[in-house]
Amino acid sequence: MKVVITDWDFENLFYEEKVFMNYPEIEFVSGKCRTEDEVLELCHDADAIINQYAPITRRVIESLTNCKVIARYGVGVDTIDLKAATEMGIAVGNVPDYGIDEVSDHALSLILNVLRKVSYINNKVKQGIWDLNLTKPVHRLNETTIGLVGFGNIPRALNEKLQSLKMNVIVSDPYVSDEIMIERNAEPVSLEELCRRADIISVHAPLTDSTKGMIGKAQFELMKDGVKIVNTARGPVIDEAALIDALKRGKVSTAALDVLENEPISVDHPFLKMEQVVLTPHMAGYSEEAYAELRTKTALAVVDVLIYGQIPRKLVNQEVINKITLKPFTKDSHYQSQNYKALAKEQRTAKSF
Repeated sequence: MKVVITDWDFENLFYEEKVFMNYPEIEFVSGKCRTEDEVLELCHDADAIINQYAPITRRVIESLTNCKVIARYGVGVDTIDLKAATEMGIAVGNVPDYGIDEVSDHALSLILNVLRKVSYINNKVKQGIWDLNLTKPVHRLNETTIGLVGFGNIPRALNEKLQSLKMNVIVSDPYVSDEIMIERNAEPVSLEELCRRADIISVHAPLTDSTKGMIGKAQFELMKDGVKIVNTARGPVIDEAALIDALKRGKVSTAALDVLENEPISVDHPFLKMEQVVLTPHMAGYSEEAYAELRTKTALAVVDVLIYGQIPRKLVNQEVINKITLKPFTKDSHYQSQNYKALAKEQRTAKSF
């Protein structure tokens, strides 16, 4: 059985190899696909596909002759045409519990950075300018209202951390009940009200047809003058042109972004010349332990289907169940046996913490 890894930006495939070495009937190959045509050439006869960023479009999916499962590194599946996969009877799996602590920690670090203006004043000091007045105004955290756009696993973890800092948290998520938010001491509001009230807005919505550009010109106009924006979700959830305009006008005072509409950032991107923009390279989900867990679970989703004949541990396109003959997932011992901290240590023994 042939497993194809379309693309990967890790230093090696250590964790995937650790999984597949236990199953000699699996042959796995990898590529560095970036385009649809490259994916087509590499994957046409694959029994399973593991995907990071390469486009798994309808054209790709309809060309697959043997494929039973597509497993995606991470939570989002915006690289995969789910409707086409379902029509073709291909199960799509992801790792929805990936990096909850890491992304919420990273979001918190960006929030604190822009509220305390750490990156901005650090750059000034390095330019020989020692003047705290340049940071004014800075306000106490417990006098700050933060709006969370989305309330899935990651923003719920972030909410706990923000609550410990005594910040006032308001949340907009039409798919989560008000009761769940209230139980967590977060105030449910509409997106429009969140835009009007928040001093800082942290975006956590998944990228779908309905969320693409959901923070755009109209939303920026509702916001307070000098609002701060943080995005650790997906770049296209924010209309980038509208954000650039809002930054230039001072409507948005600061933006801290781990994700962009197009990655990696182009050398002539306006953000690179804006001192009020803090950028990180789509790294929010990273830690050694999180990578060990992510990559092992992604490989095991393939094993679920090809070896055990069951649906992946986390099936995204539930509608496909009516088109396939896979058994329901049972908690096989190969999940419980993984010690991700130990795996990460084995992989990284040559490097210091």
